[in-house]
Amino acid sequence: MKTIRPLIAAGLMSALAACSLLSPPIREEQAPAAAPVPVEPPKPQYAPPIGTHRFEIDAAHDDVVGQVQVTISSKEDTLPDIARRFNLGYEEIVRANPGVDPWLPGAGKEIVLPTQFVLPNSVRQGIVINIAAMRLFYFPPTKPGEKQVVYTHPIGIGRVGWQTPEGATKVVSKQKDPVWIPPASVRKEHKENGEILPARVPAGPDNPLGKYKFTLGWPSYLIHGTNKPYGVGLRSSHGCIRLYPEDVEKIFAMVNPGTGVTVVNQPFVFGWHDGELYLQGFDVLEDDKRDWSKSQPKLLSKTLSKRIQTELANRKATVDWQRVAQITKDPRGLVLSVSTPERSEDVVIAAAPRVENRIPQGANWDGADDPALQAQSDVKVMVQEQQQAPRS
Repeated sequence: MKTIRPLIAAGLMSALAACSLLSPPIREEQAPAAAPVPVEPPKPQYAPPIGTHRFEIDAAHDDVVGQVQVTISSKEDTLPDIARRFNLGYEEIVRANPGVDPWLPGAGKEIVLPTQFVLPNSVRQGIVINIAAMRLFYFPPTKPGEKQVVYTHPIGIGRVGWQTPEGATKVVSKQKDPVWIPPASVRKEHKENGEILPARVPAGPDNPLGKYKFTLGWPSYLIHGTNKPYGVGLRSSHGCIRLYPEDVEKIFAMVNPGTGVTVVNQPFVFGWHDGELYLQGFDVLEDDKRDWSKSQPKLLSKTLSKRIQTELANRKATVDWQRVAQITKDPRGLVLSVSTPERSEDVVIAAAPRVENRIPQGANWDGADDPALQAQSDVKVMVQEQQQAPRS
């Protein structure tokens, strides 16, 4: 028996081994491969918007302030809505966004904000107005050792036939809650259009002067607010200079009688910045008597300040007139280098920071009087009148 048991055990082990050889190997079931997760492209990072109305000038020879920005429109936005948030005028934002419907840009549309400016070729003191740019610059007095500060805001100017004058004058007086006494010429025009103006319009929401006015040394011409803020950035007045209500309030607090006022008409403005020569171009006003199409180099040469001409000579540099012609042919109001041609409009816009579509911190406006349908209707009428105005 002792001999048989080992033999039986060995036989069983052999049988089990044979069974294992004849049976297929047991395999673990593998889970089906997971479907690849789609990778979404990175979303643009929207930063807080950059201030657009107060700047410190780093050096006496720096002529450019601000920075171009790009934001994105919402479903409810119009371009005038966005313009006011970023302290721009109607023409400025429309010019910078060709092909975009001002009244229905659409949700998710990138909107270029031309919030970079070349300072006018003029004195840097008091109020300086470039009517071609439809923009006011205020240079407050500075003390020794202080940096020069400039405040800039969009304006409305005189319609064709009611041009805002050019030259030098000063602020004679200022007044809060002014009464408007329409000149006889204005009352006559309104009467011819079937509207009877009263001889006197008291302070209040119906007063086209708004809440603040500056009387200038030029009779009948004022700097003032408006009761139709969405007309700022248009040729919409009888020669006066209109500011957004929030902007004229701040300027009113800073500017006193005796302050100088200089008005220039510079559709093409040159300036130095970081060692490069830049150009900002605007549309030539309809009643500008200068023939820019035929004598552009000659006329533009006159717009170069003596300082810029001196720097060109010192650097042994010349103006690239071919580049200038490209910029001025159909200007978008962007600040572009004329010494580095590869920095095209597209390159400048692509490099611009993407910012949130909201009022920048420290802005004058608090968003309290968002545009009503009637306000937008008023602007559309002003735009139509401007487009239908005869050209000289």
